[in-house]
Amino acid sequence: MQTFYVQIKCQLGRTYETAQHLADLELHSEIYSTAGDYDLIVKYHVEDGVDVGHFVSQHVQTAPGVRDTYTLITYKAF
Repeated sequence: MQTFYVQIKCQLGRTYETAQHLADLELHSEIYSTAGDYDLIVKYHVEDGVDVGHFVSQHVQTAPGVRDTYTLITYKAF
């Protein structure tokens, strides 16, 4: 299992619409609003072998209101 986070910068006024769209896809583990450079952070778990870059470009970057993303790949839990 691979775990990664995607920080999402939304178009102005579209954060809740974007979050709802992502929630409706039911591919995430957790979704949070954040303060700072990004508006949302979403945690995903995918099977080993899934291409994370392809997953993000297909399922996250195409969501309505997404302006920019930053992906954080995790590799070990303590």
